[in-house]
Amino acid sequence: MADHAAHTDGHAEHKLEIFRGLVKFKSNTQKIWGVLIFLSLITIVEVALGYIKPDSLNGHILGLKILNWIFIILTLVKAYYITWDFMHMRDEVSGLRRAVVWTGVFLIIYLIAILLVEGEYIYQVYKNAAVSFDF
Repeated sequence: MADHAAHTDGHAEHKLEIFRGLVKFKSNTQKIWGVLIFLSLITIVEVALGYIKPDSLNGHILGLKILNWIFIILTLVKAYYITWDFMHMRDEVSGLRRAVVWTGVFLIIYLIAILLVEGEYIYQVYKNAAVSFDF
């Protein structure tokens, strides 16, 4: 029993706040529910925007509709909070946090760049070639 007490004393407590300390919780259970509600709200906004598709968000920025950029940004926010809170990256040393988070950020940026380049190529092939343009 004494070994167990000594073992738990060596571990750091998980931080019970989100949004850089703006929202604080009294227990881990409350924090889990708080983060779950935050992620659910983002998902509800994404689904609502995908269902409604407002005309005001059909303008283009860097080759994509504004609505698509909103989806990408909201998805990145969700991925960040899942990694930061549920995978306890907040409690790790800064080197490990940076290695995990920045690797994911650069991978996503790279995949978006490939998507834009290849999408434009396919668009030009269908637009200028003998293949019919059905979409």
